[in-house]
Amino acid sequence: MKQITTILCSLLPALSILAAPAAPAPAKPNIVIILADDLGFGDTGCYGATKIPTPNIDRLGRQGLRFTDAHATSATCTPSRYALLTGQYPWRKAGTGVLPGNAALVIDPQHATLPSVLRGAGYRTGLVGKWHLGLGGPGGPDWNGDIKPGPLEIGFDYCFMQPATGDRVPCVYVENHRVVGLDPKDPIHVSYGQPIGDEPTGKAHPELLKMGLSEGHAGTIIDGISRIGFMTGGQAARWKDEDKADVLTGKAVDFIAQNAGRPFFLEFATHDPHVPRVPNARFVGKSGCGVRGDVIVEFDWSVGQILAALDQFNLSSNTLVILSSDNGPVIDDGYDDRAVADLNGHTPAGPLRGGKYTIWEGGTRVPFLVRWNGRITPGVSDALVSLVDFTASFAALTGQAIPAGDAPDSVNVLPALLGDSKSGRDQLVEHDGSRLLAYRDGLWKYIEPALRARSTNVSAGALYDLGHDLGETTNLKAVKPDTAKKLSGELDTVTHAGGRADGRR
Repeated sequence: MKQITTILCSLLPALSILAAPAAPAPAKPNIVIILADDLGFGDTGCYGATKIPTPNIDRLGRQGLRFTDAHATSATCTPSRYALLTGQYPWRKAGTGVLPGNAALVIDPQHATLPSVLRGAGYRTGLVGKWHLGLGGPGGPDWNGDIKPGPLEIGFDYCFMQPATGDRVPCVYVENHRVVGLDPKDPIHVSYGQPIGDEPTGKAHPELLKMGLSEGHAGTIIDGISRIGFMTGGQAARWKDEDKADVLTGKAVDFIAQNAGRPFFLEFATHDPHVPRVPNARFVGKSGCGVRGDVIVEFDWSVGQILAALDQFNLSSNTLVILSSDNGPVIDDGYDDRAVADLNGHTPAGPLRGGKYTIWEGGTRVPFLVRWNGRITPGVSDALVSLVDFTASFAALTGQAIPAGDAPDSVNVLPALLGDSKSGRDQLVEHDGSRLLAYRDGLWKYIEPALRARSTNVSAGALYDLGHDLGETTNLKAVKPDTAKKLSGELDTVTHAGGRADGRR
């Protein structure tokens, strides 16, 4: 495909661009967020993994602060990413659950967001990678015309993205407002209801698949892989899964190269290690833990490319780099890729219980590394922080005011992020991504009662002392009824009375 070849070729020229004379450092620190997709607390070397080599991530950990109690707000992607950009808990707004690939934009452009706050501070703002927050108005996106509103309407100056997850149609890239490489004679049509067109599906033609199914993913076959949903058209624009890390990383490096002489904010949201796990051939077999380990090695390579770009432009001493994940790990997530069979003793959540989709710590507690060479003293921090805190914290860093009512759940934890304080926020609401909530008050964790909870058995509620029971093995609700009642009341105040989970900003 011509446009994919062009994009791939941009990666190598980017390396030659890096050899150019470095531009003067911006007066304000650049901010780069590297957001993995489904990377677990125990998936990297600096968090204790021994089976999967992650030298670039480990380097970032050695040079910066490694947080042990950092959280995504939710144990699934759409709500987690919504919170990161808006500073609002996603369960406060209807329609922020995991979205189909043709959903309308769920972020209100009328409210302040992380990129709009930084753009107001004079930053050039860019998004490269996964979006999955909807596109277009109430009717959803027009894939064959201008695709808006979207990232540009909520504060980004530039975007190059995959619209949803890699296992959902449409399997195309969008740059700013248009599908990349779309032939107008071959328009795209997408359905998440009835099948459309005559392209084969994984359900009807499993013999055409290069990766089998374990559940779901029975829709249109794209690049030999069956997806969620149905798609016709856009043949020239469809991505090749093995090249996705190269394409997205190349675009992220290009953004750094093009903005090296001014303050910039980059959210680099990778596809790895989300399903379908299809590493480039040069990473196959490199982990010793099967295909899931291989795409983590691929993610580590992407991190290395970003760090190399910053080094080559002499920007590392003036760039705040944060690496984290949108939620905890998942092993079998709908494809028969031997991820479970090939774990080889690797524990993706480390010492934590649960993972993606669950209310346990493994669902929302994520790797979280912060580096700013010359400003942040390397070490380990136990401060409680969340991705929802970026808006308030970076507003404080850049001297911006957040309009009243916007980013209501974002807390200024900048002193903790910079290593100037050992304390972050005091309380936090955790969310399984669907309907179940938990409340953190210090090291106490209370899980609200629920009639149904995916992958959990907490219908009567639960209380854990994480200071002595990080793996959430002993429910203390019956032993500490007063503590459970206190935390239940605090959670009720936050959720039903509209209060904040922390009184500070």
